[in-house]
Amino acid sequence: MIFENRFKGRSAVVTGGAAGLGAGIAGRIVAEGGTAEVWDINPDALAAIDTPGMTTRQIDVTDATAVADAMAQTNPDILVCSAGITGPNTTTWDYPVEDWLAVHNLNVNAVFYCCRAAAPLMAAKGWGRIVNIASIAGKEGNPNAPAYSSSKAAVIGLTKSLGKELATTGVTCNAIAPAAVRTAIFDQMTQEHIDFMQSKIPMGRFGTVEEIAAMACWLASDEASFSTGFCFDQSGGRATA
Repeated sequence: MIFENRFKGRSAVVTGGAAGLGAGIAGRIVAEGGTAEVWDINPDALAAIDTPGMTTRQIDVTDATAVADAMAQTNPDILVCSAGITGPNTTTWDYPVEDWLAVHNLNVNAVFYCCRAAAPLMAAKGWGRIVNIASIAGKEGNPNAPAYSSSKAAVIGLTKSLGKELATTGVTCNAIAPAAVRTAIFDQMTQEHIDFMQSKIPMGRFGTVEEIAAMACWLASDEASFSTGFCFDQSGGRATA
């Protein structure tokens, strides 16, 4: 269900917004009357975007200076941090150090850079919404995904900390912890790992981009004004805590 004009007069930045969950969230914000600047590192994916109300910026969100400069230029009302990678599926003791660092650099450091740049801008306006995409893996830990699991746990911790820091400013910060959603990110995983993830979901299916976008847009709206510093599960019954 689309809520017409829910985001009228609101602007958003969506990282990793040229594909997957980010694209779905950006598209819904625009469909509900807002504007969205899509941040992504993939120039081909950005070039394919031709949606009224949507602009693009090619940016490496692991570059703290570039993020700070772009955030100051954009000064969004809403920030959705969706950019991320899974890394390889292997045991902790076999996990390549370079892959560990790459996963944490994008999944954690980039989220920190974006939140760090956006929070004071939003607080100065007295209104803002930050939505970080975490994962059920960050709450439960998936075997053979140590970097991904630990990076998403860090996102949840950062979200809880920032939500408390901003609690009196009119700015909220929340996270979403989906179980697996079939997007292009599955291309980074082994079929064995994909089958394992589905086996853990009591509903017996993966989530959809539309379901995650619905939650993200509620958290980004005026309606969620009393929710902050929390991680909302969308796990098809998998979450136990």
